[in-house]
Amino acid sequence: MDAHIDHILIVDDDREIRELVSTYLTKNGLRVTVAPDGRHMRAFLDTNSVDLIVLDVMLPGDDGLVLCRELRAGKHKTTPIMMLTARDDETDRIIGLEMGADDYLAKPFAARELLARIKAVLRRTRMLPPNLQITEAGQLLAFGEWELDTTARHLIDKEGTIVALSGGEYRLLRVFVDHPQRVLNRDQLLNLTQGREAELFERSVDLLVSRLRQRLNDDAREPMYIKTVRNEGYVFSVPVEIKEARQ
Repeated sequence: MDAHIDHILIVDDDREIRELVSTYLTKNGLRVTVAPDGRHMRAFLDTNSVDLIVLDVMLPGDDGLVLCRELRAGKHKTTPIMMLTARDDETDRIIGLEMGADDYLAKPFAARELLARIKAVLRRTRMLPPNLQITEAGQLLAFGEWELDTTARHLIDKEGTIVALSGGEYRLLRVFVDHPQRVLNRDQLLNLTQGREAELFERSVDLLVSRLRQRLNDDAREPMYIKTVRNEGYVFSVPVEIKEARQ
């Protein structure tokens, strides 16, 4: 049987970048498909699967952030995504985190660096310890005064009120409730939520934890649900019960 060749989809409206990246990645043993915009990306992904998508933020029509959010909500929700942007600031990175991107690379970039980042993302997403994998079955996960609906991806309080979650908030909460009463460090949380570079996105974990505490009405000074373990990480400190989903 032939060895698997990783298939990368490049979505960028700059023809020179598409050609440069495609040529370099192909020479380095990857299979590459290119698309100039979201319309062509959708058409290709309707009938094909890829191992990773490199997605430019500044695209004609729907921009890369919109497309990233769309991919995360559809059948390609687990496909790793790397965003390319001409703007290298933390705000864009946080937005990318919210939309579900796995890594960010600012333009201009060296093709060699892009290749290294692609390999790193693929390696991380394929090497998570089996006991830290997130389960995907639709169900209600009950803890404290809350339930998490894993199909609709929202919280439900004890009065039945629905509390919406962003993509990043849901993924982080899902990691916590899948591993209750276990200390998880930031590297593990980064890998489990999307496998991001720890040195770039460590602060993003803290921001998401802060926002999750707000969603859960959790007092950051004396939290009931997500507790900080000094010099180690965070622990979801309440037990979790799996319940049958409502019909």
